[in-house]
Amino acid sequence: MINGVTMKINVDNYLWNTLREDITSEDVSTNAVMPEDRQGKAELICKQDGIICGLDIFARVFELLDSNANFSSYYKDGDSVKKGELIGVIYGDIKALLSGERTALNYLQRMSGIATITREYAKELEGTSTTLLDTRKTTPNMRPFEKYAVTVGGATNHRYNLSDGVLLKDNHIGAAGSITKAISMTKRYAPFVRKIEIETETLEQVKEAIEAGADIIMLDNMDNETMKKAVELIGGRAQTECSGNVTKERLKEIAAVGVDFVSCGALTHSAPIMDLSLKNLKPIE
Repeated sequence: MINGVTMKINVDNYLWNTLREDITSEDVSTNAVMPEDRQGKAELICKQDGIICGLDIFARVFELLDSNANFSSYYKDGDSVKKGELIGVIYGDIKALLSGERTALNYLQRMSGIATITREYAKELEGTSTTLLDTRKTTPNMRPFEKYAVTVGGATNHRYNLSDGVLLKDNHIGAAGSITKAISMTKRYAPFVRKIEIETETLEQVKEAIEAGADIIMLDNMDNETMKKAVELIGGRAQTECSGNVTKERLKEIAAVGVDFVSCGALTHSAPIMDLSLKNLKPIE
C-alpha cells in the first residue's frame, strides 16, 4: 500500500523531473515581470465538488523552488470540498509561486480526480465483503501519486509493480505452456512466501488453477453467472478476484457473486481531473 510516509520518502525526484520538464532553462514570463525576489501569497480555490488529495505534494513543489515557502491549508487529504471554497493559501517568493503553479496544480488536480472517482466506486461496495482494488494502468511516472490517491478515495492498492507480487496472465501462461506449468515453474522460482495469482477466462481454466495450487484466481472478463459458478467451484480453496469490464454500475452485482476482490483500471486510467485554481496572487508588503 502507498501511504503518506512512502510518498515523503520518494516524492522529490518525481517533482524535480516534472519541474525540469516545465523549466528547461528559465521561466521567461516570470523573470520578465519579477526581476527581484519578493514575498507574496496566492489562494487555492476549488472550482468543483470532489475529494481533495495531494495537498502535501502541492506544497512540496513550491518548497523545492523556495525553501521558505509555506502552505496554510484548511483541509486534509480525503476531505470533501465544494465549488467556490478556499482550500488554502500558499506563501513564498513570487517567482516560485509563478513558476511552480502549473506543476503543483497538475499533481493536485490529477490526484483529487482519482480520489473523487474512487470514492464514488467504493460507495457501491459499502456493506459487502468485496474489496475494491486498483491496477497498474497508471500514467507513466505518476504511479506513486495515483496509487496513493486511490487509497485516499477508499480503495486498496493491488501490487505496486512487477517486483511486488506474482500475477500470471494469459501471455505468461502462453509462454509457460499451460496454467499448471506456469504455477509449477513459479513455485520453483519465487520465494515460498509469495502468493501466486493466476488469470482464468473459463471454468475449465479455473479447475486447472485450483488443482495446480493457485493462491488467488482472477476471473477475467466473465459474466456474472459464470463468475458465480467459478466462486462455487473454488469453494474457498483460493481467493478470488474479478477483473475486466468493471464499471461502477456493475459493482453491486459483482459483489453479490461473492468474489473477494474486484480490480478496476478506470480508477486511474479514466479519472478526470478535479478543477482547482491558484488565484489572487498578491505581494506581501
